[in-house]
Amino acid sequence: MADRRQDLLGRLADISEEAIQRLADAPGADRVVQTLKSLGDRVDELQRRTRSFEELERRLSALEKKVDAVSKPSRRAASPARARAAKSGSTAKKA
Repeated sequence: MADRRQDLLGRLADISEEAIQRLADAPGADRVVQTLKSLGDRVDELQRRTRSFEELERRLSALEKKVDAVSKPSRRAASPARARAAKSGSTAKKA
């Protein structure tokens, strides 16, 4: 049984080697190999750019929080305006 498995694996190895040889000898195979190699370089570049986007997103989140904090009206600023409106309304009623 072990001889049979080795024989089967040997035959598969031979077949796969022949298939690789045929692919290498096929016209345009060099271009395909070069394209696959350049694809790896492109993926590396894409990963590098993506990492820089993560840093920008963190900075943007921090800035958005600061803008939200600044743009919210404070209660102190609203209180004097309400007090003035209440005073002017009460004096207008008296007159």
